[in-house]
Amino acid sequence: MQKQVAKLLNEAGKALDAASSLKELDEIRVRYLGKKGEITTLLKGLGTLSAEERPAAGQTVNRARKEIEELLAEKKKVVQNQEVERNLKSQVVDISLPGVLQARGTKHPVVRVMGEMLDIFRGMGFAVRQGPEVEMDYYNFEALNIPKDHPARDMQDTFYVDEEIVLRTHTSPVQVRAMENQDPPLRIVSPGRVYRHDYDVTHSPMFHQVEGFMVDEGVAFSDLKGVLAEFIHQFFGSDVPVRFRPSFFPFTEPSAEVDMGCVMCRGKGCRVCSDSGWIEILGSGMIHPEVFRHVGYDHEKYSGFAFGVGVERVTMLHYGIDDIRLLFENDVRFLRQF
Repeated sequence: MQKQVAKLLNEAGKALDAASSLKELDEIRVRYLGKKGEITTLLKGLGTLSAEERPAAGQTVNRARKEIEELLAEKKKVVQNQEVERNLKSQVVDISLPGVLQARGTKHPVVRVMGEMLDIFRGMGFAVRQGPEVEMDYYNFEALNIPKDHPARDMQDTFYVDEEIVLRTHTSPVQVRAMENQDPPLRIVSPGRVYRHDYDVTHSPMFHQVEGFMVDEGVAFSDLKGVLAEFIHQFFGSDVPVRFRPSFFPFTEPSAEVDMGCVMCRGKGCRVCSDSGWIEILGSGMIHPEVFRHVGYDHEKYSGFAFGVGVERVTMLHYGIDDIRLLFENDVRFLRQF
């Protein structure tokens, strides 16, 4: 057995000395240490020896296995270093070539505009509050003076999860939730995604809205006009005219649509403003007493106003975009402009 092992070690040593690649080393490993290799064959042959010879023979074979493993590890390091050296000599790096610039992402125009809007309202003392996008029918409609049989529900193309749960159609439910948990005075804006079953060049089934409200003793319509006029002037320019038109919303009374001078034609008349010189920008009004009743406020003591503005609409006017779908298609050619 010892002669066989000695012969085996001699053959393995010569094979390792001659090896010059990792592939050849792996072939040697399989030949001597694999499942059908020479060492395995010797170990299987131990069964033919006598009980007295077997322990010493087993130790001899195991020492041979360990020695071959160590020789393989040492030779592998040598071969790897040789391959690195060959690669360094054969590969040439031209340091005169210009580097490849990696494109950097920026904020989406909708996110950017929403941030600018919130900064303006924060500057006027409004706190930012958010709420769930999957909302109870109660908060989305009933608490806002829109009961189940109210015709105003036809104004909302709503996605229903079931009879009592909807995808919110506006961020106004945050108003109700805030008033339920906090006594006046309140001055809050609530940004977020909202959902309506509508899709064309100016409407999207998912869009963003910023709703704001203020509640305190003695809040008047003049306060509403002052806040909204200041917002429009800060965002679009101090020279942009603003007007309020009577309108209807179930949760405000009186209600008003807010128009501003067309930023595309500066009031001269164009396709965007239908040659009127004015563009509708948001809806607003004084909070309805019925909304106060739902949250437990005394409408004789407190008054307040609320407003809601679509962020995509403001974004389109701000950047001169004529199709809302461009904001959601993620076309890199479009987004690179921002």
